[in-house]
Amino acid sequence: MPAAGTPAKPDLARVRRYEAAGFRAWPAASVHYDGTWVIRLTADHPAKRLNSVNPLDPNDLVDLDDRIARAARRFEAYGRNLTFRLSPLSGPVLARHFDRLGWSVFSESVVMRLPLADAPVKNAVDHIPLRDIGRFAAAAREVSGFDPDLGSGLSELLARIQPDVGLFILEDGGKPVASAICVHDNDLAGFFEIATAVDERGKGHARRLVLSALKWARSRGAREAWLQVEADNEPARRLYHSLGFSEVYRYHYRQPPED
Repeated sequence: MPAAGTPAKPDLARVRRYEAAGFRAWPAASVHYDGTWVIRLTADHPAKRLNSVNPLDPNDLVDLDDRIARAARRFEAYGRNLTFRLSPLSGPVLARHFDRLGWSVFSESVVMRLPLADAPVKNAVDHIPLRDIGRFAAAAREVSGFDPDLGSGLSELLARIQPDVGLFILEDGGKPVASAICVHDNDLAGFFEIATAVDERGKGHARRLVLSALKWARSRGAREAWLQVEADNEPARRLYHSLGFSEVYRYHYRQPPED
């Protein structure tokens, strides 16, 4: 039985729409196709979303082992571990095939949506997003505490995004305390890299910043917001539920066993 609030059968048309929006909003440096498998690789950023095979048709099951081997060679050439990202579009047959091969399952994430007509943004602060990618990347690095070497990779990633991008930083006393990226793509607004500095959590910074970004997206004509959050990130999921976001579907990652 699915967990409370989890759609029993995700609407595959809606899943396809969000998957396509996600590829546009978070573009890999290199994209190859093997049938309906989208092979995304990025040398300058290690994120799994940017370095994974994404099957998009549950009926595309021809020559699985040969195609997996071809994908593995591409990943090896990039110095990446072969990783598949399985959404409802992957179907159960491919998942069972990986089970038989002993592949691991990890990093389940939840995709959530919010109709912007329902977004509680009436009293949200008007927040003008940054246009300076380098400044945002530096602030986001400080907020998230990630490896400084990833700063240039994030800048390169942001420069590749084709839809309109809102880069949001919330400061307290001149110090960045929260960050978020909002990608406005026609009537969709995708949220990425929402983060709060460790010593600033629990103070409502993320809520204020997300509400401002939602207001910005709605003012630009977006009708629906969506985001991805790791399933085990309970504080973030509670925040998004409190803002009106609801679950649409889940995805997870698979990797082959180590030799």
